[in-house]
Amino acid sequence: MSINLNQLVQGALTESVLQHIAGRIGCAPESARRVVSLCGPALIGAMMNKASSLEGTRNLFAAIMSPATNAQIADELPHFVVQDDGFRTLIDTSAKTDHAIASHDSLNMLAERISEYTGVATSATRTLGGVVGATLFGMLKRYLTQHNGHAAQLPTLLGHQLPVVRANMTDSFAHALGLGSVGAFLAGVASRLKAVSAHLEHPSTHEATAFSQPVETHAAPEQPVKESAGRKKWWWVALAAALALLALLLGRGCSTEKQEQDAAPAAKPDVASDAISIAAADSNAASVATDQASAPVALPGKDSTMSFVVDASGVPTLTATVNSEAERRQLIDTLSAKLGADKFHANITVDPDTKPAAWIAKLDGLLPVMTLPGAQVRVAGETIDLAGSAADATLGWLDKLKAFFGDGWTIGASESTPAAARALAASDAQAGAACATADVAKQLNARPINFGFASNTVPRAALAELAATAKSLKDCGAAGQPVKLQIGGFTDSTGNAAANLHISKKRAEAVRTYLIQHGVPASTLSVEGFGDAHPIGDNATPAGRAANRRIEFKELS
Repeated sequence: MSINLNQLVQGALTESVLQHIAGRIGCAPESARRVVSLCGPALIGAMMNKASSLEGTRNLFAAIMSPATNAQIADELPHFVVQDDGFRTLIDTSAKTDHAIASHDSLNMLAERISEYTGVATSATRTLGGVVGATLFGMLKRYLTQHNGHAAQLPTLLGHQLPVVRANMTDSFAHALGLGSVGAFLAGVASRLKAVSAHLEHPSTHEATAFSQPVETHAAPEQPVKESAGRKKWWWVALAAALALLALLLGRGCSTEKQEQDAAPAAKPDVASDAISIAAADSNAASVATDQASAPVALPGKDSTMSFVVDASGVPTLTATVNSEAERRQLIDTLSAKLGADKFHANITVDPDTKPAAWIAKLDGLLPVMTLPGAQVRVAGETIDLAGSAADATLGWLDKLKAFFGDGWTIGASESTPAAARALAASDAQAGAACATADVAKQLNARPINFGFASNTVPRAALAELAATAKSLKDCGAAGQPVKLQIGGFTDSTGNAAANLHISKKRAEAVRTYLIQHGVPASTLSVEGFGDAHPIGDNATPAGRAANRRIEFKELS
């Protein structure tokens, strides 16, 4: 049985908890959530690195199971954050946890890198990172206690967190923690964790003592001497094994196959045969490693893609799938530098099964089109398709992009003929009646979107409906009948008025963000939070409260 540590931390640090913490450290709750989402995987990666050595695992396990670690922290966080004494206790606990995860300097460096990434002050980021670390320790202690855990289980448990670290760790975070590049770290840490776990489970086996352990920056000076002595010992064992193996092969060469078969059951175990077994095992392991290294590597099979639609105000909404976190970061950084961080909307997915995005290096050629109102562009691999105003022959973007991208790229534009224009005009006239804003709002409100208690995450059940809504709104815009809507968020009567007003607006913003990510122009959507005003259900009943946690659409005047 295993757990997803990052998911548990995210669940423990609820919106209410983060709202209180954010108020104390001076940042917005949504910014605090972003910091937490980055700190969790980074700190888990640091713990994996610590547990990839025998001594590191023992120290980490001792720190997790120490009396200073609060196994009930997930349940007690809501109480800690609302009281001054409780919050001070939480910060003190965080400070005790820090040194067991990584060095003080490394954690400060990590806070600086995350601060640069999110815009949250370094001091606030450092505090949130400490809370995440204390929560991680509490979760681990609770799990290990419930399952009669011991030190050997810790590396295995941390090894199961590899996917979330791979998906969220960046090179800058890894370097801050002294892990090197993400790729190099993840390539070796899994095998080291397994070796440590095997040694702690079965310390008498030769295999468990043969793994290489990472050298930590705080290692004592005598450590290299110990490792050198260990290498000398195994050099003599390997030499003895090789000599014994040679003697056996010579002996077998002088005997018949039948004699070999008869003699095999009668062989008596001795030092030489033990050495031979070790050598054979090592030889087999080396053979397997060689076979694996020489085996063909499965290459990514899908093209990386990007598409964007530019609204009437020149703001693009971009959707992309790229090969790595580094590519995702490069794309965002380039757009932020060239367009401005608040001048685009992006939904970028990382999928290792996609080929590297060659178009990222050519992004300068597409940037002017990204600010062209009405432009639509789709890129797949080395193929670019222009539509909307980007395909307008009078603007000449087709020829400009062909000249910029050069040979090897296929660039085309959607057909725009007089017949097609007439057909589009006819369809626009037909669609006009379906794009009356008041009617659209009425239809949307007939399919209510209701949120979970204290949640501003769009419910999964509403996603398909919202995707259909986005398509309808885009079609209306393309037909020259843009629908401008106010998205209103509401809560039930639970909690204080200020908190309800805040979360109601966050719900409206979540819906707006989803629609924009699916191509609806941002300029056509506004948000408003109304708190617990205008209830449509009885707040004295669960069903009534659920009905009140809703979204309402209204014609934007």
